[in-house]
Amino acid sequence: AQFGDFVNGGQIIIDQFIVAAEDKWAQESGLTMLLPHGFEGQGPEHSSARLERFLILCAEDNIRVAYPTTAAQYFHLLRAQALARPRKPLVVMTPKKYLRMPASRSAVSELTSGGFSPVLADREAPEAGSDTGTVRRVVLCTGKIGHELIERRNKENAPVAVLRLEQLYPFPGSELSAALAAYPGAELVWAQEEPENMGAWRFVQDHLRRVLGSDVTVTPIARDESGSPASGSQTVHDREQDDLLAEALTVRS
Repeated sequence: AQFGDFVNGGQIIIDQFIVAAEDKWAQESGLTMLLPHGFEGQGPEHSSARLERFLILCAEDNIRVAYPTTAAQYFHLLRAQALARPRKPLVVMTPKKYLRMPASRSAVSELTSGGFSPVLADREAPEAGSDTGTVRRVVLCTGKIGHELIERRNKENAPVAVLRLEQLYPFPGSELSAALAAYPGAELVWAQEEPENMGAWRFVQDHLRRVLGSDVTVTPIARDESGSPASGSQTVHDREQDDLLAEALTVRS
């Protein structure tokens, strides 16, 4: 799809034939949908592929939803999709910014070895005893905003680790638990560029509760709830994005 939100025009086909085909007619499909999704200040239709709608349709392993953030992750995801049995439809969020974002590039060695990782650890997070101190906050996120958080965290030397969920469904609970084990006692937040009533937050919060336990609090950081996926103003977008990143990286005293 050229722009993510244009998937609205295909929603009937998605609901009737792609998501429910196996349940209705025992018909398997390995269809992969690449939907541009990422808030870059180009307006509502150019920002959202309605990630939340696909997550609502997830159950019983009927589809797979991913938001890869590097070239290697994208490559291994597509290769695994081609080989996977039983076949399942795959929905991939693919921001256009990745086409010119150095942070999303991968070395050839990462393409010729390894595989797809549902959760990416933060290799640049501050370590114990370093000048920036130990990690006091862990930001959970998915997609493009992860690169922006890491870039700003490095500039500000914030005591924050950024963990990226590269796959949202099936939810990678065990992989996330393993990644979080490196940061005992750290504050947990979920950051997303979408308004709070959209994006992945309302889907992942229940999964996080099951994985982490009901006594662990994960605070959402997102744009204010909205009836539109994004602002039509580049100026407003830039201000919102700057505030969002700042809030996500501000550790409580």
